[in-house]
Amino acid sequence: MQLFSIDTGKFKLDGGAMFGVVPKSIWNKTNPADENNLCTWALRCLLVIEGDRKILIDTGMGNKQDAKFFSHYHPHDTVSLTSGLQKLNLTPNDITDVLLTHLHFDHVGGAIFKEKEQYLPTFPNAVYWVSEPQWNLAMNPNKREKASFLAENILPIEASRQLKLISLPLFTSKTQLQEIHFSQSISCYVVNGHTQGMLIPKITIKNHTIVYMADLLPSVGHIPLPYVMGYDMQPLITLEEKELFLKEADKNNYTLFFEHDAQNECCQLTMTEKGIRAKKVFKLADLIA
Repeated sequence: MQLFSIDTGKFKLDGGAMFGVVPKSIWNKTNPADENNLCTWALRCLLVIEGDRKILIDTGMGNKQDAKFFSHYHPHDTVSLTSGLQKLNLTPNDITDVLLTHLHFDHVGGAIFKEKEQYLPTFPNAVYWVSEPQWNLAMNPNKREKASFLAENILPIEASRQLKLISLPLFTSKTQLQEIHFSQSISCYVVNGHTQGMLIPKITIKNHTIVYMADLLPSVGHIPLPYVMGYDMQPLITLEEKELFLKEADKNNYTLFFEHDAQNECCQLTMTEKGIRAKKVFKLADLIA
């Protein structure tokens, strides 16, 4: 089994939206904003090679939107997924599975590309996996979240017949997170605070457990419990999910892999007098070398 971090570039989002009720005077120390109050964030994907399967987790923002759309997010240092895979001597045709944590544009945009007037799957031989609650929400979004679900990112997956929905059994525990099996070495937590049915992949490799944090914890700066994004649909649910996850991660020495932290790729945790915090930060390649 092998793991590879694939960086598809960076973009900007409003710092206040990213940190919710936390004052700028606090979060600006670790995530400094520019003159427009925008902070820089990564678009980091993860490739898991497991036997004959080549599983890509999330796909970044892609490049098919128009200039007006991108003017809101200032993408820069952009690298296509195709280029990222080429560095590993792979092509999009080699990907067997695309595991989408959720369907917001900065996670699913690279799953589809535009050729002339057609929208086509970037990975023609892959199964595209999405949780059923997340898919149903994207098809009938609430008014607050609607702008994050773009039809050109989502509907072509269904039209290609490469879509596979992950049904979720009823789960009512309030003392642990729901966890489902995905593959031999990957399970997924199911969380609902940021958006309904978001999947948080947990990968076991050798003696390490690596968790792809998606938007449950976008960055090291979001580890303190009150640091919840304004983008989250149910912030109090996020708060509960973070607390459950962080306790488990600290107890079991999980490695957190950050999709959006522009400075820190991975971290491990430690308990402090202020609560659970990052113990050390490092590159994924340094952990599994």
